[in-house]
Amino acid sequence: MQADDLRAMQAPFKQRYREAPESALITLSARGDLDDGLTCSVETGKALVQAGLHPATGGDGLSACSGDMLLQALVACAGVTLRAVATALGVTLHGGTLVAEGELDFRGTLGVNKEAPVGFSNIRLNLDLDTDATPEQLRSLLTLTERYCVVYQTLRSQPDVAVGLVNPA
Repeated sequence: MQADDLRAMQAPFKQRYREAPESALITLSARGDLDDGLTCSVETGKALVQAGLHPATGGDGLSACSGDMLLQALVACAGVTLRAVATALGVTLHGGTLVAEGELDFRGTLGVNKEAPVGFSNIRLNLDLDTDATPEQLRSLLTLTERYCVVYQTLRSQPDVAVGLVNPA
C-alpha cells in the first residue's frame, strides 16, 4: 500500500470524525465462555482461543496464557501501527521483528506473598527493522508508533477498569 492509498482509505473516516466527533466513540468488546476445568474460550474474530493457567501456576502449557496474549496484542497493534506510519511517511520497511517481553512475579497471582505485585512489573517492546530509513526517519517511526498504538497507549495511561456481575445473586 502506498501513502496516497492509505490517505484515501482513511479520508472518509477522518472527515466524518471531524464533522461528528461522537461517531468516533466506538465500544470494542471481547467475549469468553468458561470451559470445563480451568480454561476460558475467547472468540478472536478469526479463531477460538482457549486460555488457561500458565505453567508457572500449574497450567499444562496446552492453553494460551492471558499474559502472553497481552504481549501478543501489544506486538500486533504496534506492528500494524508501525506499518501504517511507515506508509504515511513514505518509509520503506523490507521487514522486521517486534518482540514484547515482560516480567511477572507469580508469587503475587498465587497469593504466596501479598507484597509481590499481581501483573507485569515492566514490559519492553523491541523493534528490529529491515529498512533504509535515516536515523531521523527511525525516530519519527518510533515516536509516531508510540503515539498512535492503541494497546501501548492503553497500557501507559492506566485506564479505569471495572469488574462486575451481570446477574448478581
